Amino acid sequence: MKAIIPAAGYAERMYPLTLNTPKGLLFINGKPMISHIIEKIVKIKDVDEIVIVTNNLFYFQFLEWKKNFVCGVPIVISNDKTNNSGERLGAIGDLNFVLEQKQIDGDIIMVNSDNLFSFDLTEMRKDFTKKQHVIGLYDSKDLAIARQMGSPKIDEGGRVIFFKEKDRNASSTLISIGIYFFSNARK
Repeated sequence: MKAIIPAAGYAERMYPLTLNTPKGLLFINGKPMISHIIEKIVKIKDVDEIVIVTNNLFYFQFLEWKKNFVCGVPIVISNDKTNNSGERLGAIGDLNFVLEQKQIDGDIIMVNSDNLFSFDLTEMRKDFTKKQHVIGLYDSKDLAIARQMGSPKIDEGGRVIFFKEKDRNASSTLISIGIYFFSNARK
């Protein structure tokens, strides 16, 4: 299983904090946010490589971070070659970029680089073994919050049948938490 961490956004809403630092490399509780995420990912025993996809602006910062981070799983820093938010590929575009660049055809876990969570990913991995695709969702219990996030619509069988980012018409308080398991990604 490959882990893909999209980190190629420009986080303009967080300026000036992210003007020269990507969100994933902002320090939270004494270390970069991405370090916390990877520590969770490596607990999934079949993850054999982690790919962080970033952009021209932050590529060398991620290379520097990687020099000082050890986790026991190979980490690849991939540059999507974008230079500003107008060129950005978005999370799905960066996922596709990595899948094509590395010719990944097996299972993947994708975790957004600005995502802090306290639970163990191995339980989601167990669900993924049964279901082949898993999307991490959370009930925000607040429609205003849900309308600012990724909003899914779920059918009676618990499957996501619609998904929209920042849906002003969202009618559910469920939100995506930026964690996805996909089976055989290129098939």
